[in-house]
Amino acid sequence: MSDIRTRFAPSPTGFLHVGGVRTALYAWLIAKQNEGEFILRIEDTDKVREVEGSEKHIIDSLHFLGIEWNEGPDIGGQYEPYRQSERLEIYKEWAHKLVKAGRAYPDPYTPEQLNDLREMAKVSKKPFLFREHRPETMPMWDGESTLRFKSNPKPYKWHDEVMGELSTGPEVIDDFIIMKNDGYPTYNFSHIIDDELMKITHIVRSQEFISSTPKYLNLYEALNFTPPKLVTLPFVLGPDGKKKLSKRDGAKDILDYQKDGYLPEVLLNFLGTLGWNDGTTKEIYSKEELISLFSIERINKAGAKFDEQRLTWLNGHYIREMKLDELYLKTKSFWPESAKNFDDEYKKKVLALVKDRLKFFSEIPKLTDFFFEDLTVDKGLIENNKFLSKLSNDEIIILINLSREKLSSSDFSEQDLTAKLNQLLEETNKKPGELFSLIRIITTWAPSSPGLSESLSVIGKEKTLSRIDGALANL
Repeated sequence: MSDIRTRFAPSPTGFLHVGGVRTALYAWLIAKQNEGEFILRIEDTDKVREVEGSEKHIIDSLHFLGIEWNEGPDIGGQYEPYRQSERLEIYKEWAHKLVKAGRAYPDPYTPEQLNDLREMAKVSKKPFLFREHRPETMPMWDGESTLRFKSNPKPYKWHDEVMGELSTGPEVIDDFIIMKNDGYPTYNFSHIIDDELMKITHIVRSQEFISSTPKYLNLYEALNFTPPKLVTLPFVLGPDGKKKLSKRDGAKDILDYQKDGYLPEVLLNFLGTLGWNDGTTKEIYSKEELISLFSIERINKAGAKFDEQRLTWLNGHYIREMKLDELYLKTKSFWPESAKNFDDEYKKKVLALVKDRLKFFSEIPKLTDFFFEDLTVDKGLIENNKFLSKLSNDEIIILINLSREKLSSSDFSEQDLTAKLNQLLEETNKKPGELFSLIRIITTWAPSSPGLSESLSVIGKEKTLSRIDGALANL
């Protein structure tokens, strides 16, 4: 099966989103598990919508995820170039072949005339079909004006590797533009030429292209091409599961997940199972397992709901399973500015404390800042605490003084701190919710923190007592 060749062919018209990355991943998996080739091709023929920097963004996104290609615009290959804007002469050559065969003709209408024809069809309550207004004679194409494919309307039946047997009548097939007057081909033409010349065996793409498949089949026949296998993916749906995922639903730039500190292996796991499963209840897959287990036959026909909570849960799971040294290396760029004056060993101790609560790396500053600097006193943390709000200020001052006295006698090992804090509970006859909440607040001034004994042990005796003294002065 080493002759299998798949491709990902995005247009550089914006950031790479979840649906696009899943398409790339599935095409890559099909190639990898069959020891085939995966090609990256940039379809940059729509210059009006092209966004500067998009190609780099696409390449950076795929590199981040670990989806690598055998041929592409940055590394070349036997069928280069891999940017469509660099293949214009190729498209023009094939366009001339269609003209010569009587299967393409220059569009004779101005945009205004074409609009009038559409309006006439609307008034007549008929669908507009360009083929009903073809010119009687077809002059030779000058190579610069708009060129249309001359369709041959007929019913079609075809097999899709995911959707199964599909069919349509001749009424959906019409003449369509294949070359624009700016010298660029349309997607409908260029991708068919490129897939043939690059020997693509499987086309993986979204279900929005199903309605266009009959006209592609018509063009394949006119060119005497054998169509590749079609692998149509259902839509990625929004959180409500009712419509296609959009930016309004939280569809983010894939590199935003990198900036937030999501692991690439988590995103591969999440996207790999977004519309596919191996028939089990398994949720955690390594890259190697995805390559081994993935199959076109188990891609779901129904749309897959995008659940960012599940993605975040997966990321937290991977973080908890990771060895501390490996995790620390991956988090180095996420620490708060105040941590720069502390050594690696201290930061590793802090990371060990927050590891089980960490869902993504950009949470590190808010979870750890009190380990590196004295935060601003916030009396509201005491006043709004459901236990401490019932105590008078004098009672709080007494508890703080008793706590300082007890903690000053500790060696600040976790074991000794736990013992001293439990003794303090007995001596003050207070509940942990009262006493431990008070000590945690005045030593961190943070809304939450890891376990009290563990946190105080890392903060250290000198800093802890100093913060308690500061709290007494403020209260």
